[in-house]
Order: sequence, then structure tokens, then C-alpha cells
Amino acid sequence: MRFRHPDGSTVHLAYCTNVHPAETLDGVLAQLRDHCEPVRRRLGRDRLGIGLWLAKDAAHALGTDPSALRGLRTELDRRGLEVVTLNGFPYEGFGAEEVKYRVYKPDWTDPERLDHTTALARVLVGLLPDDVTEGSISTLPLAWRTPYDERSAKTAQAALLTLAERLDALAELTGRDIRVGLEPEPGCIVETTRDAIAPLTAIGHERIGICVDTCHLATSFEDPHTALDALTDAHVPIVKSQLSAALHAEQPHLPDVREALAAFDEPRFLHQTRAATAAGLRGTDDLGQALKGDVLPDASPWRAHFHVPLHAAPAAPLTSTLPVLKAALTRLVGGAHPRTLHLEVETYTWQALPAELRPRARSQLADGIAAELALARDLLTDLGLKELP
Repeated sequence: MRFRHPDGSTVHLAYCTNVHPAETLDGVLAQLRDHCEPVRRRLGRDRLGIGLWLAKDAAHALGTDPSALRGLRTELDRRGLEVVTLNGFPYEGFGAEEVKYRVYKPDWTDPERLDHTTALARVLVGLLPDDVTEGSISTLPLAWRTPYDERSAKTAQAALLTLAERLDALAELTGRDIRVGLEPEPGCIVETTRDAIAPLTAIGHERIGICVDTCHLATSFEDPHTALDALTDAHVPIVKSQLSAALHAEQPHLPDVREALAAFDEPRFLHQTRAATAAGLRGTDDLGQALKGDVLPDASPWRAHFHVPLHAAPAAPLTSTLPVLKAALTRLVGGAHPRTLHLEVETYTWQALPAELRPRARSQLADGIAAELALARDLLTDLGLKELP
């Protein structure tokens, strides 16, 4: 979906296909048929943006076989779909029964992460619509926090500098500008937008920036206005933003709140949980850890890294951080000029929701994703952007 900002620029809205995990190119092609095109039809649009997640094997197939890449581009066109952004964070196995800490490997100290991201950039050049010259890729925020030392930091920085050189060469060769954004996430070396400023300014390259995920922003209790202004002041490019909402518990000391939270404690993904205290942010790596005894202070609200559907906040006594998303979006695209051109709804946890909230069929999942995109569309038009055909 495309929108015209009052300044004349085009803002793209997509949804991320990591909600339909597939490891192979055949699986990606099936996603387009079984999920993405039905979502487009529900929205009544001739064209729908998708943020592709390409696992290692799918990316390799596309990067080594020009005919396969042309075939994917043809299939996108045939189904009324377009790609301007990729999710380069998960490497493989995102649909496994247990993902947890595995999603952070390989990290930016491993040459495989550089090679994979380079391959994604080359693939994206071939997928961009003919009238679009800018593409974006989100990637993990350097590494999980342990083990990581000064040597690791230098290795990761060198890898990102090499990536920047490769993106420069790609732009010179193709005329397409591909940018990569570190995506701050609780528990990682770059946990907050504030953590991103030092390593990104040290790199100091226009094609290496940040991806602002509004669920992660909220989980870390960052104020969106302060956070985004600090990025602008530090001249850190906001490559893209993932529109998402976290799980919020206002009174975690109450038994009924604990019971409601426990329903979201599931075995596939990490749900880092945070509490803002007078002494600073306190947290656990997973929701289940927070619910055990007094590990996490419960006199103040908790937020958990659980991407809840944008249009469907959990039932009381829980809620979502949709207000944080709205505030961030106002700052991102509500001003005289947009701070990013690429927006992506990323709710990959539909099948991890409590059983009574999970879609039971493809049609229900398509209905839910379409409803999320419709909400995001309405937020954008309320800010003065005009939806384009």
C-alpha cells in the first residue's frame, strides 16, 4: 500500500511475511498464493506491499539463480504484490516449535550474517518495483547480550563497514539504494534506540541505520518522542519502522493479571518482560521467568515482548501498547517531512496467541492481517497522508 505524504513523498506500508514462515523458495511462492494475495483481496486493493522474510535457503536460491529471481518478481506482479523491504533478522528456523534464543544466530560477529545480508540486498534490487529506487532491510541489533566483549564489538563494526561498502557498490552498479537497519530488541547488545546511537554514529554511513520496532520501543518503556528526536539529532537514518504492539499489564501484582499473563507464556518465542522502576529498567529474558515468584518487581506496570494484533487488544485486565505505536507514527510521518518511507506491520505471533485467540483457518488469519493493515491505513490517513491506488 502506498501513501502520498503532504510533502509529496511516497510512504510504503507492508505486512511482514514472517507470520507465514517458509524455509525454501517454493514455500515463499506458496505464501504469495495462500496468504498474501487473499489479504490484498480483502482490502480491496490492486496492489499490496509485503515485507518478505527470506530464510537462508530461499535467499541462497534467489541469489544464485537469476531465473528464480525473475520468476519470483513475475509472481509478485501477477498477484498484485510488491516488495520494497525485507526482514533480514531471522536467519532460519523461524517456524520451528522452539525458536527462543536461536533467532539471534548467526550474529554480526559471524561472517555468515554479513554474507546473508549481502545476499538479501542483491535479491531486493531485483524485487523492487520499476518505479522505486530505495529498498530497506532490517537486521538483528548486533548480537544477543552474552557473550559479547570489546573484540566482538570490533568484529561486528568491521562487518557493518564492509556491508556499507558493498551497498555503495551495489548502488553504483544498479542505481538502487538499499539500506540496512539494526532493529533494537530487549536483551540484545542494542536493546534500545539510545543504545543504537553510539555504534551507528561510529559507522557513520547513510546506508546503515536503524529499524524502529514500536513493540520493542514500548517493551523498553522508551518515550517515542524522545527516542525518535534523539535519533534525528544524532543523524541516525531511520531505515524503516515496524508497526507493532506489546503486551501491557498495569497491575502485575494482582492474581487475575498474573493468570491472564500466563496464557501468553508459550514455548516458541522469547517474550522479554520489563518493568520500569525508580532505580531503572528491570527485566527477564522470558515471560515465564517474570511470573515466577518475585523475580521482577510488580509494583509498577510490566510490558512483554509479545507482538499482539494491532486491532485486537487483549481482554481486560491486560491491554496493548497501541498508544505508543500511535505516538511513534505521529513522530515518524506526521510532521512536515517523513522520517522514514518504509512502514511494516509485523505481528508474527498469531499462532502463538492463547488458543482461544488463534486463527483456526487460513481465512481467519487473512481476515486478521487485513484488519491490522486497515487500522494502520486509517492511522496514516488521519495524519494527513493520502492512500494511492
